[in-house]
Amino acid sequence: MSRPASQPRKFRRFILLTAGAASLAASLTGCVNQGEYDRLYETNRGLTDRNAVLQRERDDALAARDQTRQQLARTEQALLELRTQNDELMRRLRDAGISMADLEARLKGLAVSPLDADTDALLKELAAQYPDLLRYDEARGMLRFASDLTFDSGSDVLKPQAEAALRALAEILKNPVTAKYEVIVLGHTDAQRISANTARRFPTNVHLSAGRAISVRAALASSGVNPGKMQVAGWGEFRPAVPNNEPSGNTPQNRRVEIYLMLPKNPADITTMSQTPAAEPAPMTATPDRSTPPARPPEISK
Repeated sequence: MSRPASQPRKFRRFILLTAGAASLAASLTGCVNQGEYDRLYETNRGLTDRNAVLQRERDDALAARDQTRQQLARTEQALLELRTQNDELMRRLRDAGISMADLEARLKGLAVSPLDADTDALLKELAAQYPDLLRYDEARGMLRFASDLTFDSGSDVLKPQAEAALRALAEILKNPVTAKYEVIVLGHTDAQRISANTARRFPTNVHLSAGRAISVRAALASSGVNPGKMQVAGWGEFRPAVPNNEPSGNTPQNRRVEIYLMLPKNPADITTMSQTPAAEPAPMTATPDRSTPPARPPEISK
């Protein structure tokens, strides 16, 4: 009799359990539905992409910083090299034994004598061999090298044709006929501004012209001309052969190296020069002052 009564209770328990499970499932399904899941997924993907972009930007910024540091290091090294080269140029000027003030006084006070007939003939012959490169001014005892054919722009390295001409000139200067003359090498430029690349070695036109004069002197010395009878100077744009009237400063006639043969002030020096072994002269300070251009030297024919 009790068994039939238990059936309704079991059925009611089953109904309650089924309803609870359905309610729980409905509750869970309501917490994370498909739309919410998709939205969260897209948000997460967007954050991931943004994080990747920020990471790349960070890496690029670090690379740029490293590149800037490397560029700064290269700039500092270039400045150090420039200072070293400037110091070397001034040392070479001192070792050349030339004082700008001394040369200025000599050029102002010394009338360049015409050369003897034998030397004059030798220099004329040399100029005739290099008509494009050389001009000989017999009234001044001067050879003029066109810089554009002697050097590349902004350089103090001699071109092959100029080296050949200087070797031939050295043979003349070693001739006993010319032993009585001193040799003065003067470098000149036009008024063009020094380029940034050239300025790494030659900050001014005076430096460039002096470097070129030194190269000519060195070439003559290497071919056997006594360094003790040679002097050099660089005048930059301050000794133009023709007026520097071009707005750009580009005046080819003013880019030149001039070599003068002069009798020494003291005739006794002639014997000393011819007998003195090839040794460098005593150093003298030579620092050109660009603020006040020196007085003009003797007029030079164009």
